[in-house]
Amino acid sequence: MAAENTTKKRLEILMAAKKQLEDQISKNGQILATNDNVGMSGPLIDAEGYPRNDIDVYQVRQARQNIICLQNDHKKLMDQIQTMLNQYHAEVSTTDPELVNRASALELNSEREPGGAMITEPPLTRVIVIVNLVSPNSPAEEAGLRVGDKIMRFGSINGNNFQNNLAQIGEVVRHMQNQNVQLKVKRQEQLIDLILVPKTWTGRGLLGCNIVLPPEPMDF
Repeated sequence: MAAENTTKKRLEILMAAKKQLEDQISKNGQILATNDNVGMSGPLIDAEGYPRNDIDVYQVRQARQNIICLQNDHKKLMDQIQTMLNQYHAEVSTTDPELVNRASALELNSEREPGGAMITEPPLTRVIVIVNLVSPNSPAEEAGLRVGDKIMRFGSINGNNFQNNLAQIGEVVRHMQNQNVQLKVKRQEQLIDLILVPKTWTGRGLLGCNIVLPPEPMDF
């Protein structure tokens, strides 16, 4: 139990660091947005080859460099979080095997019943949507989503309440803008917990990914 608590504390520290990095990425993204929404690849010179006078070129270059460095740090941190999650899963399973499917970073902010008991959830056995596109530098990529990932839970939506309507997920995205959305993803034979934060970025939409319904119901 002591090891489990220590691992959970380390997870909390890593998740706090993740939030700080995401806040810094967002702040630098705002700099790009205020400079004619130039983004990460918009031109910094005019048609005659001179530096654009409608934006702060130095500020944009600095913000872009900061975002690249922060995103690299974010990817490394996400790898650390995943490693720590795997360790936490292993520790929890030795004390209570039924908890292993719920032990994740998402659990750090989960709701509890009176008296501190963890609210249980039914086992996830159905894929609801599949990721078929992830844009670079998007919230989806930051969260760790990959093309081919099979999503079994998207926030409050799972196989028990999903009605094969992508609009359901769209509603979650709109209502959870700038907030953590809990994902359960099946990648090959591995179940992975991810946190996705829908937000404005330099591309289209709030996620920067495309999801589709599975060609036929997929149960596991």
